[in-house]
Amino acid sequence: MSKIPTGEPIRVSAHADGYRASRGFTEAEVGAAIRTSRWLPARNDRLEATKNYLFNAEWNGKRYVTKRVLPVFIEEANEIVVVTVYTFFF
Repeated sequence: MSKIPTGEPIRVSAHADGYRASRGFTEAEVGAAIRTSRWLPARNDRLEATKNYLFNAEWNGKRYVTKRVLPVFIEEANEIVVVTVYTFFF
């Protein structure tokens, strides 16, 4: 069952932040995905959200129109902790 986003603060974990450059996402994109998309269950009792962005740029030597940002996170009592972030270019 999907969940509607809430207004808790979002914290990107050190693990997720370590992949920021190599996976090509921004903290703003992660926050927008969590705040504006439905939450779906993910593995290990985690949640995920996904959002597509108009990209129209080159990534790793190839041009892509769309970038999908998919944060995986945990909803804790007072904050949302982003465990990792996946990106897909197409």
